[in-house]
Amino acid sequence: MQRGALLDAARSLLSEGGTEALTFPALAERTGLARSSVYEYFRSRAAVVEELCAVDFPVWAAEVEAAMERADTPEGKIEAYVRQQLALVGDRRHRAVVAISAGELDAGAREKIRAAHGGLVTMVGDALMALGHDQPRLTAMLLQGVVDAAVRRIELGAAEEPERITEAAVAMALGGVRG
Repeated sequence: MQRGALLDAARSLLSEGGTEALTFPALAERTGLARSSVYEYFRSRAAVVEELCAVDFPVWAAEVEAAMERADTPEGKIEAYVRQQLALVGDRRHRAVVAISAGELDAGAREKIRAAHGGLVTMVGDALMALGHDQPRLTAMLLQGVVDAAVRRIELGAAEEPERITEAAVAMALGGVRG
């Protein structure tokens, strides 16, 4: 029960203020626990982010996969892959996934998150093979780079509206995978 409350508080803190806002005093304040109690559940901020990813990433990935399954063509699957990830940027669960870039995460936490994120890349492999790509993993990783760049642009509150960023990312992705 307490662990779930701590994770929910962590999601809120990440959503409101990014990784800098995720501190043990803030978690204690949000949950009404003593700061020492937070340490009973998590050894570090990296451990909180790691667990958030372990809990939230599969749900988030399932949403991307479901969007892809609704598409009929390889191009449609790729478009759904890009659009769904960008649609989830505002979701509180996404903040933990974005936290992979935070410098305070230890190597183990970064590797676990990176491995989970790699699962997204494999989702799009079949669509890329159907389009004739002889290196679908490499192409998928580059495609994910376009998505990651768009995510960062949206997260930064760029001058462009998120919808424009999404449309540009979809156009780049489809143009790139069509070759």
